[in-house]
Amino acid sequence: MNHHQRRESFSVTISNMGGGSTVVCPNTDLLWPFGKLGGLDANDIRETAYEIFFTACRSSPGFGGRTALTFYSAHNNNDNHGEGGGGAATSGGSTGVGSGTGFGFSGRKEVHTTPTSRVKRALGLKMLKRSPSRRMSTIGATGGAGTTSLSPGSGSGQVSPGAGFLTAPPSRPRRPLTSAEIMRQQMRVTEQSDSRLRKTLLRTLVGQTGRRAETIILPLELLRHLKTSEFGDANEYQVWQRRQLKVLEAGLLLHPSIPLDKTNNNAMRLREIVRQSENKTIDTSKNADTMRTLCNVVVSLSWRSTNGNPSDVCHWADGYPLNIHLYVALLQSIFDVRDETLVLDEIDELLELMKKTWSTLGITRPVHNLCFTWVLFHQYVVTSQMEPDLLGASHAMLAEVANDAKKLDREALYVKLLTSTLASMQGWTEKRLLSYHDYFQRGNVGLIENLLPLALSSSRILGDDVTISQGKGDVKLIDYSGDRVDFYIRASIKNAFSKVIENTKAKIAATEEGEEAAATLLQLAKETEELALRERECFSPILKRWHSVAAGVASVSLHQCYGSILMQYLAGRSFISRDTVEVLQTAGKLEKVLVQMVAEDTEECEDGGKGLVREMVPYEVDSIILRLIRQWIEEKLKGVQECLFRAKETETWNPKSKSEPYAQSAGEMMKLAKDIIDEFFEIPIGITEDLVYDLAEGLEQLFQEYTTFVASCGSRQSYIPTLPPLTRCNRDSRFLKLWKRATPCTASGKDFSHTAPASDGHHPRPSTSRGTQRLYIRLNTLHFLSSHIHSLNKALSLNPKVLPATRKRYRHRNNNASSYFDFTYAGIESACQHVSEVAAYRLIFLDSNSVFYESLYIGEVTSSRIRPALRVTKQNLTLMSAILADRAQALAMREVMKSSFEAFLMVLLAGGYSRVFYRSDHSLIEEDFENLKRVFCTCGEGLIPEEVVDRDAEIVEGVIQLMSQPTEQLMEDFSIVTCETSGMGMVGSGHKLPMPPTTGRWNRSDPNTILRVLCHRNDRVANRFLKKSFQLPKRR
Repeated sequence: MNHHQRRESFSVTISNMGGGSTVVCPNTDLLWPFGKLGGLDANDIRETAYEIFFTACRSSPGFGGRTALTFYSAHNNNDNHGEGGGGAATSGGSTGVGSGTGFGFSGRKEVHTTPTSRVKRALGLKMLKRSPSRRMSTIGATGGAGTTSLSPGSGSGQVSPGAGFLTAPPSRPRRPLTSAEIMRQQMRVTEQSDSRLRKTLLRTLVGQTGRRAETIILPLELLRHLKTSEFGDANEYQVWQRRQLKVLEAGLLLHPSIPLDKTNNNAMRLREIVRQSENKTIDTSKNADTMRTLCNVVVSLSWRSTNGNPSDVCHWADGYPLNIHLYVALLQSIFDVRDETLVLDEIDELLELMKKTWSTLGITRPVHNLCFTWVLFHQYVVTSQMEPDLLGASHAMLAEVANDAKKLDREALYVKLLTSTLASMQGWTEKRLLSYHDYFQRGNVGLIENLLPLALSSSRILGDDVTISQGKGDVKLIDYSGDRVDFYIRASIKNAFSKVIENTKAKIAATEEGEEAAATLLQLAKETEELALRERECFSPILKRWHSVAAGVASVSLHQCYGSILMQYLAGRSFISRDTVEVLQTAGKLEKVLVQMVAEDTEECEDGGKGLVREMVPYEVDSIILRLIRQWIEEKLKGVQECLFRAKETETWNPKSKSEPYAQSAGEMMKLAKDIIDEFFEIPIGITEDLVYDLAEGLEQLFQEYTTFVASCGSRQSYIPTLPPLTRCNRDSRFLKLWKRATPCTASGKDFSHTAPASDGHHPRPSTSRGTQRLYIRLNTLHFLSSHIHSLNKALSLNPKVLPATRKRYRHRNNNASSYFDFTYAGIESACQHVSEVAAYRLIFLDSNSVFYESLYIGEVTSSRIRPALRVTKQNLTLMSAILADRAQALAMREVMKSSFEAFLMVLLAGGYSRVFYRSDHSLIEEDFENLKRVFCTCGEGLIPEEVVDRDAEIVEGVIQLMSQPTEQLMEDFSIVTCETSGMGMVGSGHKLPMPPTTGRWNRSDPNTILRVLCHRNDRVANRFLKKSFQLPKRR
């Protein structure tokens, strides 16, 4: 009964089609193409169609024939509402004429069914292969219609579902069903309705047996001849009467075949009668005014013609869409009521009989072909697509439709029907083809072979330019099978891919950290590959018949779909992570699989598949990873740079602790650099030498900048005293000098008591200032940088993950054994030299100034020796060794030594007015200098080798040797050296020696050095020479 309900539901829907712009067949997504029809329900359409059919076939064997009128008169008294005789199928299998019962009488001609159907054979439909005895009726039984007859395919003992059939005694003999009986069963018409129809025709055609069916206004004749007494009750009659009037209204007023003027009086009268019938039954007796009016207006409206000339056909059921609804209802009867996937073997005879209704309904051969195509297709849809033969039959009929569509004399109504019908069929098929992954699985994938030809045929018939509606916009395609199949593949792949990600897309967009998004992308890649494999195994072999590279197109579409999601994922990620790398590497593997599928599928193409491959915009996984890792490097370097900026703003050069005697900012920077390198090698990619150098270059620039910052501590020149002007030494006469020598203590104590250094007994305090100690921290910081950068260099150089360089500049650089931080090492070395030098000059010329430059040899040499300065220097050196790191001490100690020697020279050569020297002082000075040298030779357990001390002391010792020479010798040497240096040669009489410039590079062969020894020599010869040669002023 499910099949019956399904067809019933279909009928109701196509009858109650008011209001909406589109109508969908029930329980399906198939659009009804034949327009709207209001006011008539399912039973109305079906019963009216049967009445028209029976009337049109009334003269055919099996429907009463020429003597059908006597049937009713002979059996009416026995209440046998017979259906009439008909042709029976002979067991011989050929169509012919034989003896049997025809409408209750013997000797009648009957229609014989053929077991081999020409229509079925043409449409590729299977024969039911039943014995003729399976469709039998009881001879002479009540109703004469075979009330216990079985429909094709039914089991024994099952009663036909048609309402109103009576059960016949099983003892009666049986005969084959006639075509009339088959149609009544198929259209589920009751015996009572069939009997009333026969009676009407009997009464109508008295004396007019040759009258054509298209001249009979059947509803009007039924209203005239059937009275209330012939129905079960008044309500049944009212419903029946209401149906007949609604049919007249639909055929003559609502959907007339000939346009009707709205002011037509007959139409207005008919409309009024129809409205009256809604409330009560109208009087249809012969003399009733309403009946006379009804007959007049119906006849007048039915016999109109387009040109005003008399017509030989009445037009009451041939208006669109009433005629199509009625004819489709007739065509639906070809499907077995017990199994609606099957077509009756009697289809040839039934279709031939239905052809008799064409003149009444206004049906032509093209319209029939179109409706028949639709009915076959619709039946395939409503029976849950269980019978592919129906789809094949519909496709076969499309060939006939295509031929009809090519004719030049097509009517406008036919073109409208053609367009709407094919559009409906194409819309339904393309909905599945555009998402064939959703509609077809491994078990039914073969149905695509039936659907696809139908869709392509429909598009070809509709025209060259076809628009496919899908989603947000329309896509216009040229009607070429390959192009359309290409579009189907791409659209279905896109839809299938959307199904995969629809549950995860929100999660991808909402995830900030990327971990869940990465997991989703990984799973999506896996499912995408599975989708590609399933496409190649299940669908592509079928689609390849219409598209030579179906699998390749699918792979390209999947590549594009996944690429779009991948780009969305990467759009919000400016740095690399383990998850991102895994996603990209997985995407790369998927891309290789898809490209391989395209290559395999396009081997036989003329262009080798280059066209398809060009559509695959590469994911460029390697480039993206390289870009992300460089962005990651930049991001990490920004952190180090921020640390550097903070150091420049806040660094105080105080040690973090005694165990960490370097700047805190250096520790932070080195920790950041180490963490970056560790994280760098944890990234799960092949790290090439190129990337290592990118990271090393960025770090080196920051290290160099920090080194420059550490070395930004001034210069030694800021601590060297300004050289006093040169003067002649005439401080005391020889007598006074001899007197001062006799009383040295008095004179010396008075002279420099104000500059003696502060001391505590024999243990003087170090004079190292806080500023100098901060310079020591800078020096420690530089050595700390050097050692840690060396560790970082090893971490970069010796890591086994590093792959050979790909860029030429790095391949060249990799061939030598240089470090990644060569420039930084050179900068640190230079900075250490500079800071050590500045710290040494500050220590000697600023911190130790009071015991060195300002006190040494002030007044007399004998009274102001170097011992106090040596004691303070030793304390300062001890403190320096305690603060400095071991590796920094040697350089710092040597720079202190150099600055001490520089200060000693300045005391001897630029001591100012307070210092005078005699030739005899050189031995004391030499002794003091030897003591100074010994301090550096013995301090720090050999930090400075003795030969280094001796080498650096050579200049000072040369100057001391000059001080031991006689004044005349100094004058002679000065003159010679000055002339040689200036290029004058020998100075003749009357010429003056030029003043030698002060270079600061003092040594015994420098004329300025000899001049300064003469300036500090306290004797008359020197005084006179200086006055005569250079007019130097006397000291005051």
